[in-house]
Amino acid sequence: MRVKELHPLCCITLESPHGINNKSPEEPVTTALTRSRSLPAKSLIGGSESETVAGILYKWTNFGKGWRSRWFLLRNGILSYSKIRRPENLNLLSPSDDVRLIGDISGERLSRMDSCSGRRKQQKTVGIVHLKVSSFRESKSDDRKFYIFTATKTLHLRTDSISDRAAWLQALASTKCIFPLRSLNGDFSFIPPKDLSISTERLKKRLHEEGMNENLVKECEQIMLSEFSEMHGQVKLLHEERTNLLDALRQLEAANLEVGASGKHEFSSLGRGKYSECSTTASSDDKQEFEDVSEEDEPSFHDTKEFFNEPNVGSESNLAISGHADIKRRTKLPDPAEKEKGVSLWSMIKDNVGKDLTRVCLPVYFNEPISSLQKCFEDLEYSYLLDRAYEHGKSGNGLLRALNVAAFAVSGYASTECRHCKPFNPLLGETYEADFPEKGIRFFSEKVSHHPTVIACHCEGKGWKFWGDTNLRSKFWGRSIQVEPVGVLTLEFDDGEVFQWSKVTSTIYNIILGKLYCDHHGVMQIRGNRQYSCTLKFKEQSILERNPHQVNGFVEDVAGQKAATIFGKWDDSLYYVAGDGISKSKVSDPASNASLLWKRTKPPPNVTRYNLTSFAITLNELTPGLQEILPPTDSRLRPDQRHLENGEYEKANLEKQRLERRQRMSRQLQESGWRPRWFKRQGESETFKYTGGYWEARGHRNWDDCPDIFGEFTEELADSA
Repeated sequence: MRVKELHPLCCITLESPHGINNKSPEEPVTTALTRSRSLPAKSLIGGSESETVAGILYKWTNFGKGWRSRWFLLRNGILSYSKIRRPENLNLLSPSDDVRLIGDISGERLSRMDSCSGRRKQQKTVGIVHLKVSSFRESKSDDRKFYIFTATKTLHLRTDSISDRAAWLQALASTKCIFPLRSLNGDFSFIPPKDLSISTERLKKRLHEEGMNENLVKECEQIMLSEFSEMHGQVKLLHEERTNLLDALRQLEAANLEVGASGKHEFSSLGRGKYSECSTTASSDDKQEFEDVSEEDEPSFHDTKEFFNEPNVGSESNLAISGHADIKRRTKLPDPAEKEKGVSLWSMIKDNVGKDLTRVCLPVYFNEPISSLQKCFEDLEYSYLLDRAYEHGKSGNGLLRALNVAAFAVSGYASTECRHCKPFNPLLGETYEADFPEKGIRFFSEKVSHHPTVIACHCEGKGWKFWGDTNLRSKFWGRSIQVEPVGVLTLEFDDGEVFQWSKVTSTIYNIILGKLYCDHHGVMQIRGNRQYSCTLKFKEQSILERNPHQVNGFVEDVAGQKAATIFGKWDDSLYYVAGDGISKSKVSDPASNASLLWKRTKPPPNVTRYNLTSFAITLNELTPGLQEILPPTDSRLRPDQRHLENGEYEKANLEKQRLERRQRMSRQLQESGWRPRWFKRQGESETFKYTGGYWEARGHRNWDDCPDIFGEFTEELADSA
């Protein structure tokens, strides 16, 4: 019996991936095992790609029972293991199985292993592991021990000899390379025909032949049409549920990749028989305590099979994406080194009413430990919406593509809830890169102008590109700060469809008295170059508003007909219903009649005064090996921002004052002919576009033309500038 394919969310115990009870219990075990002799390590290296490997390994169970022998079988990319009860019941292989055995396998030895077992029990699989979504390495302290890592469990295994361990690791490595992942990015679409109809002519003819009057015939016709309409609606509902399920699986795919990126262990140097851990952490898993879990009590587990594409590392342009796939990203900021001092915001800005706050120098206490360049990347937190939009458009569903683009445009505001601190204003020429292979995206931004302050960005994803520039014009009006973004954001899919929009106005209220809060308001027009466009209205929060942060809008086609209605909250979730109009009941209970487009992820458990999201916490992290390949202009290397993150407030303030003196040189540099390094404006009124070359320079670590903008400088240098 072969292993059945599982739904990725299924945790039902599988049948054994090999034959169980294919031979009589009275037949000696040696009969089933004599077809294959014990296999030394070297005989596996040149083995067949489809070979099956089996043998006995010792698995750590718990501190009470210690190491227990288990029968392991590796077949078709799946490693399964079973308990050994009695040798006559070990019907794990059929005479027709072509199996290579590792280790010294014999009926007598199996009998000695479990001679104390008195009852005959049917063998069953305790667990299976899909190797393609697992990893493994050898122990550094025991030359007979090795580990298999999954997203939910770590198997601690031991062999009888060094050669047996090498043979198992070689078999695992060969099998892992043979069976590729299957992706959810394929065409799984089924779109019910919109003009589906039936004819009632035959029915009416037959009823007339039976002598029924016209009224009864029409009544029967209406009953049939009503039943058909209901059935058609059910088909559409099933299609929608299936689409939502695929979307959920794609999100699970990204989540599984994120888990794999945070805990993945690889091997190298197969030809030398040595296996090493390519982990970025200094600690060894040999120091990890064994899991105190009893196999007798725990249910059978089966690891979920992932459906994501492995990054292509064949070209230099993909070097950045593949370079940090094994990095575990942090989940909290460093503990502050100093106690924070309270500062009155009013005392700082009372003389700047009506002025542009981007030109007001505030102490570091009012900053959050990320720059405006990094904050641009926060808009890509829910980039899976664009992946989903790409797939919908690819399958011909332009409406769902437009809806997901609209959800993406709204989702960027979710991270602003309870974020009251100001990001650092970048220096002229400052840059920021974000290489997130677990999301399938690569982002880059640069400050391209100091006066006015303009930040340009460019991001590449799975089948799409996103770019734009933003000039933030902020004003202080006594009790509030108003920020008006100026600039156009562009999203282009690989099939040529383009969407463009601009951000709405943001306002921070109660600067002096009352509870500080942020609100976004205005109309966002998302213009498409094909069939659909979208209009979204961010409702301004009033003093007595009991349902704040509302967003309402619609998607319309080129003829001006409304194809779908959108509603929700920018800090929580977004829903849609097909067609024009929506009742108040649907708004109050969206789950009853509407479909979910997007929902905000939960906030992190380690909340700080900055209220950064889990995603934002990772943006300023210097992961191991990253600092050596970054350009000297990257925001992560900015000293005042780094000191603030570490809670070194005095140092942060001193560095901020030093860099602000250098910042005053920026206008002189810009007027003397300074040009951005990685972006270029096509025309006076056009958006800055990425000119290319950054990731290639990063691959060669060639930053000769990138100045050390955060380094020391003299007053003479300032005067000469």
